[in-house]
Amino acid sequence: MLVKVAVGLILRDDQVFIALRDSGKHQGGLWEFPGGKCESGESAELALARELEEECGIQVNACEYFETIAHDYGDKQVELVFYKVTGFLGEPHGKEGQEVRWVSLSQLNEFVFPEANVPIVEALLSK
Repeated sequence: MLVKVAVGLILRDDQVFIALRDSGKHQGGLWEFPGGKCESGESAELALARELEEECGIQVNACEYFETIAHDYGDKQVELVFYKVTGFLGEPHGKEGQEVRWVSLSQLNEFVFPEANVPIVEALLSK
């Protein structure tokens, strides 16, 4: 079964906001860019806005499509739709108790991300 996920690259200056996945979840204990599953019939952009409000407490007011990555983990197939989030209201935080941090783009390779996120990390590092 394919799981479609909307993901936000929340950017400010030369930094991006990342969150640590709960150890009980798929790919738990790894860092990620915030986001979540698209509900049935929900566009990725609407899912992004909903998920970032739920997870990070922000309201997205400016985003642009970045890239879509399909990945097969063996036990789960995902389609990740990435958006650059350049405008938002509020200060992102771990609304669900997750560890979060702002990191400079040049430091992204110091964090371990799920395999499907690696091409995005590489794209951000090459900016």
